[in-house]
Amino acid sequence: MRQILIQDIITAVKNLCIDANYHLGEDIKIALREAQEKEESPLGKTILRQIIDNFQIAQKGEFPICQDTGFAVFFVDLGDQVCIKDGNLFDAINEGTRQGYEEGYLRKSVLDDPVRRKNTGDNTPAVIHLNVVKGDKLKIIIAPKGGGSENMSGLKMLKPADGVEGLKQYVLEVVKKAGSNPCPPIVVGVGIGGTFEKCAEMAKRALLRTIGSNHPNPFYAQLESELLEEINKLGIGPQGLGGTQTALAVHIETYPCHIAGFPVAVNINCHAARHKEVVL
Repeated sequence: MRQILIQDIITAVKNLCIDANYHLGEDIKIALREAQEKEESPLGKTILRQIIDNFQIAQKGEFPICQDTGFAVFFVDLGDQVCIKDGNLFDAINEGTRQGYEEGYLRKSVLDDPVRRKNTGDNTPAVIHLNVVKGDKLKIIIAPKGGGSENMSGLKMLKPADGVEGLKQYVLEVVKKAGSNPCPPIVVGVGIGGTFEKCAEMAKRALLRTIGSNHPNPFYAQLESELLEEINKLGIGPQGLGGTQTALAVHIETYPCHIAGFPVAVNINCHAARHKEVVL
């Protein structure tokens, strides 16, 4: 068994919180520049130039990319040969989140009760998805999720008879209804199969994929391409002011499902599509 100290996890998570909110991923930078080149609307091109300027200013000045620094969502792969020493893994992630949002001057957006709505003051608790894998490593991915894009999510228990066309229609319906709210150009995560909660988790996990990567299954790779093309035909455009670049990518994740079910979830990311990872 390999030991990992709790303090090392806290420090790593603290740094992840700051890094994810200050520095855009290289794949997103490339995708935004390519979108600016492809955009046919002059206004859309100008908006994309402003988006690119914004992330460059954030990177140079060590400022958050966006004022909504998000709900801290973590995807954790824990090796089965890892022993967490001197504490609890979830407690460490929450403490790292607390420190990162404080030291990074990141906005605290989490409420302790969804109805009575009092701010917790430190952006905790985080949402943590834990997966046990083989090996002696601990991989932690943070995906801060802003409210504007998260509110545009959707989940529908389709009928098996709805088929692929019903699936496509639902994804397009969610994106069209979202309009300008998630700050396009967006990244669209789609979860297909599993159960009610599994397909929602897959839709969010799909957003972690590198922009420009294809699904390993040719059928779903083609479906991603078709959905991206149809979404960009909607004309929503950058920041919802019209254009040909509504989405940068569509990413699909799938899981086996019940014979009677066909669950589909859609989770949308804004153009920042923030996520960073560390392996301990």
